[in-house]
Amino acid sequence: MSKAIKYAERAVVYAAKGAWAVYERLNRISPNPSFTPKWSDKPLLKSWQKEKPPLGWPRTTDSLCPKCVPEIRKQILDGKLPHEILLNEKVGEIKAQIIERDGKILMVKDCPKHGHFEDVMSIDPAFYKHLEESFPGRDIRAHNDEKLHNHGTSTVTHGRGSVLTIDLTNRCNMMCDPCFMDANQVGFVHELTWDDIKTMLDNAITIKPRRQMSVQFSGGEPTLSPYFLDAVAYARKVGYNSVQAASNGIEFAKSKELCRAAAEAGLRYVYLQFDGIGNAANSHRKVGNLFDVKLQAINNLHEAGVEIVPVTTIVNGINNEQVGRIIQFALDNPKRISFISFQPVSFTGRDEEITDERRVAQRYTLSHMAHEIKNQCGFGEPVRDWFPISFMSTFSDWADLVHGPNADWGQLSCGCHPNCGIGMALMIDKETKEAVPVTAFLNMDQVARDVAKVNDAARGKWLSVMGFGLALLRNYDPFQAPTHFKITDMLKKMDKTFNATGKNYGSVKGDRTMEDIQKRRSDRWNFLFIAGMWFQDLFNYDFRRTEQCIIPYATQEGEISFCAYNTGIGWRNIIEKMHMTATLTKWYDEHGRHEIFAGGKKVGMTHVGHDLKLNMDHVNAEANHTLDELGIAKNAREERLRARDKQSTEAKIKQDAENARMAKLYREHILGEKPPAEGLVTLDSIAPARPAVQKEAEPVAGD
Repeated sequence: MSKAIKYAERAVVYAAKGAWAVYERLNRISPNPSFTPKWSDKPLLKSWQKEKPPLGWPRTTDSLCPKCVPEIRKQILDGKLPHEILLNEKVGEIKAQIIERDGKILMVKDCPKHGHFEDVMSIDPAFYKHLEESFPGRDIRAHNDEKLHNHGTSTVTHGRGSVLTIDLTNRCNMMCDPCFMDANQVGFVHELTWDDIKTMLDNAITIKPRRQMSVQFSGGEPTLSPYFLDAVAYARKVGYNSVQAASNGIEFAKSKELCRAAAEAGLRYVYLQFDGIGNAANSHRKVGNLFDVKLQAINNLHEAGVEIVPVTTIVNGINNEQVGRIIQFALDNPKRISFISFQPVSFTGRDEEITDERRVAQRYTLSHMAHEIKNQCGFGEPVRDWFPISFMSTFSDWADLVHGPNADWGQLSCGCHPNCGIGMALMIDKETKEAVPVTAFLNMDQVARDVAKVNDAARGKWLSVMGFGLALLRNYDPFQAPTHFKITDMLKKMDKTFNATGKNYGSVKGDRTMEDIQKRRSDRWNFLFIAGMWFQDLFNYDFRRTEQCIIPYATQEGEISFCAYNTGIGWRNIIEKMHMTATLTKWYDEHGRHEIFAGGKKVGMTHVGHDLKLNMDHVNAEANHTLDELGIAKNAREERLRARDKQSTEAKIKQDAENARMAKLYREHILGEKPPAEGLVTLDSIAPARPAVQKEAEPVAGD
């Protein structure tokens, strides 16, 4: 784009600044009250009405003891305590302090029984402060939810969430470390029936505010469920536009037919387990050709019309060097990847009994991620370019206002705690592959403040659209934007995201066609969103995060916060045991064993081939050896083996000492040998060992 056009756009920006001054002054006059939409029994919230949990530091919060919780959970699983104790008592709860020490933010807590615990929350206090200060507040309080939200202190109290997760089965075709659910290791099968699935989806749309949340089918491996395709189709039928699967990709890589069938059923996204670039970077998953599987799955799914979100569990010393390489993979393939999700490891499931040494070495926070992306990619200023995921809820509020009181669904709202998740957006030119952080050319802090004023005034649709447009224009810097990016591209992108004007950019509803999919993909500009979602574990658990969870699990016992289900008190273990389908032995007798890829076994694929661009230096790089060099175990299995070897060595030393003691007693009390006087050195003790058979003594001179 010529400089003349850029200068013309700057003139538009200056005009927008003047127009905003007039608009904003008029907007203050007699603001309208908030309306109550059809999808909520409570009115839309003004910005000053939004509740916030205690933020800043030092502060006190409610947490859990990492030792008490597993002990109490075991008693519930063993039938010694009723699970209702979780509803009526503060099981395993202790107070925790969020403090700053030595340039880090820490959670410190003390249990009267088990002592002191502490863990790192952030390695950058300024970054941590920025996230908390950018938090706009919680969503509307959840209501009409009494039957589904009833889990004691773990109850979700705000909003409707963003992604409803439904585990179709706990069976999996891999044996991963880490695995937050300990798949294939619990001794029984927990698999939802068709009636279970329908009931959970039907119940989900009764909670208010009734938002257009995504439904994600997970597991285990969801494609192993016989009801996978039916579940996808039914979710679309009851009204959810964004139906997802969290998958390792094996079945999708093996079968193009499955990909097509899933797309036809209504599958829109696959959250694809993706630990790094190259088979070495994925070697800790113990599948011989896992990276090749990922590439084939991406190819097959995209060809069928399904979008792909690489999801990376980051473990310090295992694959933390991969964050930059994965982003580069997305930049090299902008027509295939428009969302990346990084998930710093949560020490739960197989890793709950982790040693302090390994936990400290492998701990990885959102602040680690932000800084490593900057260092590895050369972009992404932590305080300028990253925001809490909940930052977007201001724009969701605007969409709710624009869509009016008669909309059937509220806008997707990511109203989670600022310590839960962060995001950064890049604008990528699909043709030239030029990429620029959106916050480099758009002052998002000020845009959010401006849009909040538009929301608070609660004008009609078109005045609100005008206010949003002016807010964007006056905070735009055309000279920092990508070379070929225009103001009209920015306005079109925002309209496409929030569907404000009603223009057809390609349907996303249940009746969408391949033509709709191609129409949405034809956009020259890829709004690549890089997200970091840090799930809690027992060492950093905070109930202020749990109560406003945006990723609830649908279960036979209601909808439960992701962290309360998988990492906190451990509702997963309890509910799966309560609603166990069959023991493994009985299941295998009736259904046979499904194939499991482990121990280096390779996945066979019918179709092999893709046109994804790869950086071969990244593909051929060695695995991360940091923990080997430090002598620290890489996973729970290795830790157990080391502990077993240590016990074996200690036991051998102890046994050798006991054998020596018994030999000494035998010589003294049976053979009658006298022990040498203490402090004396005997000839036997310094003489060389006698040969087993001695020769006859030879004459010595002088005899």
